[in-house]
Amino acid sequence: MGEFDTVDVIRAKRDGGELSDEQIAWMVSSYTGGRVAEEQMSALLMAIFLQGMTDREIERWTDAMIDSGERMSLAFDKPTTDKHSTGGVGDKITLPLAPLVAACGAIVPQLSGRGLGHTGGTLDKLESIPGWQASISSAAYRAQLEDVGAVICAAGDNLAPADKKLYALRDVTGTVDSIPLIASSIMSKKIAEGADALTLDVKVGSGAFMTDLPSARRLAETMVRLGSAHGVHTAALLTDMDSPLGRSAGNALEVTESVDVLAGGGPADVVELTLTLARQMLIAVGIDTDPADVLSGGKAMDTWKAMIRAQGGDPDARLPVARHTREILAPADGVLTRLDAYAVGIAAWRLGAGRARKEDPVSATAGVTWACGVGESVRAGTPLLRLHGDDETKFDRALEALEGAYEVGSAPSTRHGRSRVIDTIDAGRVA
Repeated sequence: MGEFDTVDVIRAKRDGGELSDEQIAWMVSSYTGGRVAEEQMSALLMAIFLQGMTDREIERWTDAMIDSGERMSLAFDKPTTDKHSTGGVGDKITLPLAPLVAACGAIVPQLSGRGLGHTGGTLDKLESIPGWQASISSAAYRAQLEDVGAVICAAGDNLAPADKKLYALRDVTGTVDSIPLIASSIMSKKIAEGADALTLDVKVGSGAFMTDLPSARRLAETMVRLGSAHGVHTAALLTDMDSPLGRSAGNALEVTESVDVLAGGGPADVVELTLTLARQMLIAVGIDTDPADVLSGGKAMDTWKAMIRAQGGDPDARLPVARHTREILAPADGVLTRLDAYAVGIAAWRLGAGRARKEDPVSATAGVTWACGVGESVRAGTPLLRLHGDDETKFDRALEALEGAYEVGSAPSTRHGRSRVIDTIDAGRVA
């Protein structure tokens, strides 16, 4: 790899130029190795944010981040299939989905993350289970996949370390919301993970990072293109996140809801999206099993319990419950016509369910629950939303976030009963 002048590379992208493969590889490698200064990479990230990248540049940038660490080998007798969500409010789908797909006969290596801002993190949710550990050794990771079929855990330090360093820099330089940088960040880790197939859940709406459909579609298409170019069978679902998913946003609250789904209950939208994603993951690796039958038969619950036990958790333990609650009552008889996902997410975050910085702690008990989904009937004076938390001083600011976040009307909502899935994008549509 040749040497380049860092300022020349920054200028080239600043002026709308296309970086060469060699320039990209050198910049990412040099920054990861400490030879390019933070302020210089910050300038390049802002130039990318403003000028964008071509498909070739995005692919090479992703390659460079993968090359900064190890690419895992997942050679098993069964096919491996993974899922990634871009994040939303009440998005607990990974929890029931991973054991369900494993119970259908696939291997599910689910490397997950923590929440930041108004979207919850899968690891934060699972850590509300007594004893459960997010970090496991490579040997334990492989053994659990062999024995149980599913792992949900933190990624190791050797998986795309360039991304970890770049994401922290993007977070403090206002360059997070860039489709090339989001796509390469997600896909570098997922490709390095080594699964045969990947299904992406790209959220769109007020509670998602992509608030408009054209942007969400561009992100989905970019990631599907990246996965396919790296030999990973990749497809993406565009799913609605204008209203929060399920009936809860929080950590222990969402685990409880996920267990309800595995037990054959749970909110209809969570069940629908879980089964839709499961079918896509299974189709991608050629498994002809109906996950609905497996879910109703109880095998997915057995796999969930085995997965939690394997990581030190007690799946039968009582989950922590908030010391205090506060209710918001329905203002009138009618139909819930709107419940804003972003506002609910901010309220849960202010109660302590989320974090503003990666090093902040989160509360296992904090969060928000709601009695009904959009399109369902409500009665005046009955609880519409319930706030949960251990610190009563946080309730007022959470209530402020929910002002104007919901509407009760007399006409049925067109949202009621509609699928969360907006569209499916596979490699054939982005070729």
